[in-house]
Amino acid sequence: MNLGIWNSALLAFASVVAWTGTQSIAQTDLFERATEGSGYDLVIENGRVLDPATGSDRVLNIGIADGEIVTLSDDDLNGKREIDASGHIVAPGFIDLHTHSPFPFGELLQVKDGVTTSLDLEAGAWPVAEYGEFIRGQARANYGSSVGHFAIRIKVIEGKDQPWIVTETGQAVPGAAFSQIATPEQIEEMRTLLQQGLDNGGLGIGFLLDYMSPAISDEELRMIFEVAAENDTVVWAHIRRGINGDIQPLLDLLPLAQELGVKLHICHINANAMGNVGNWLTAIDEANTEGADISAEIFPYTAGSTTIKADVFDRDWQTIFGITYEDVQWAETGEWFTEESWNRIREERPDSSIIHHYMKEEWLTEALQWPDMMVATDAMPTFDSSIKSAPNGAGSYTRLLARFVRELEVFDTMEAFRRGSYLPAARLAEFAPVFEQKGRVKEGADADLVIFKLENLRDNARYTDPFREATGWDYVIVGGEVVVEAGDPTGATPGVHIFNKAK
Repeated sequence: MNLGIWNSALLAFASVVAWTGTQSIAQTDLFERATEGSGYDLVIENGRVLDPATGSDRVLNIGIADGEIVTLSDDDLNGKREIDASGHIVAPGFIDLHTHSPFPFGELLQVKDGVTTSLDLEAGAWPVAEYGEFIRGQARANYGSSVGHFAIRIKVIEGKDQPWIVTETGQAVPGAAFSQIATPEQIEEMRTLLQQGLDNGGLGIGFLLDYMSPAISDEELRMIFEVAAENDTVVWAHIRRGINGDIQPLLDLLPLAQELGVKLHICHINANAMGNVGNWLTAIDEANTEGADISAEIFPYTAGSTTIKADVFDRDWQTIFGITYEDVQWAETGEWFTEESWNRIREERPDSSIIHHYMKEEWLTEALQWPDMMVATDAMPTFDSSIKSAPNGAGSYTRLLARFVRELEVFDTMEAFRRGSYLPAARLAEFAPVFEQKGRVKEGADADLVIFKLENLRDNARYTDPFREATGWDYVIVGGEVVVEAGDPTGATPGVHIFNKAK
């Protein structure tokens, strides 16, 4: 995750209520018509419908009303609007478990990447209702967050209100909350606030352990896991980072997760495990066989992005990542660092983001061999095109399909949607019933859908040009409303803030 946010861009953003720039593409060969007096709000005809929950792969007609899939049928259906999807795939939109970009510009990039629900579960927010303030009332996709342990820690340790990693007052620059060990009384106060966040609909507990590694005592760690166990919810953890893929940080958590029966999710496991990912996954398999409940995700790129003042860069980061200054770019300009420029920018611009190139594609391919590996983005906070970051938010899911399905044939299209849509929904549905109707194409499911041809998908974003929109998504549909048509936004804003209503 990237905590490096530029305040100057934030001030400029505050005067913008929506981003209207678009990238036009040629009209597709889909045929539409309006039908008066029809039985459905929207009908999708003759599409190859993929349901990754069941493996169903059939040409069907879909009838949608009131934001839900009402009918899947071989029969002709009439709708107020009808889309002939002959020769196209119809699948559930992607559910991104790990994004940090709830801004009009960043959200549009993600929607154009096939995302219909974008969640910040790694960092989270507290209070959870504060998440998404910049897109509230104008969201194209659904959005939501976990309960942000980091925000609670800032509240308790520093006495500050910092609901999310970015607010109108600035960014969460690491302070005492990221380095100071909590007292027993403070730990109990955090316990109360974590419970409050879950009671108010937080989607699990977001835990930025690696960013505050020196500050988290064994007692506080146990408290977080106890709250998760008591609520039968997930801890979404950015775990400590060892040297060059060292497995010990994972082994430090597995016994506690097993002891307390905690659902534990390892965020961007590729970024921590690196070339040792096979051993990490073997350890998780062994723990799960013994009764643990551990899941994991990757993002499909070979570089990470974070703030230049992240805790890891106060350690022997070159040994940890197996890289040097020359393997790191300043996100703002794309320039490659030298030792001199690194030290200077760390001092002069501590809010800067960097892109560090330390992963290999074969590590990603190996990770994707794990049957239940999920795919997320780790999309960076993106206000507008003036301040660059990694390309994850613009192209992750398109890259999953274009590179790992179409080109490398790591698995098929159905499996890609299982990893990026169904498995995330199923993990969340274990404690948040609202997700029982997402990540699926079935009667009664939410009508969050994408329509496309695999051969047309292109992930166009690059590290030096990270905001080039993905292309090839003919339609993106959220809650039964078309939000992207022939690659362009329609102006529809059906996205809602998702809370856990289980309590």
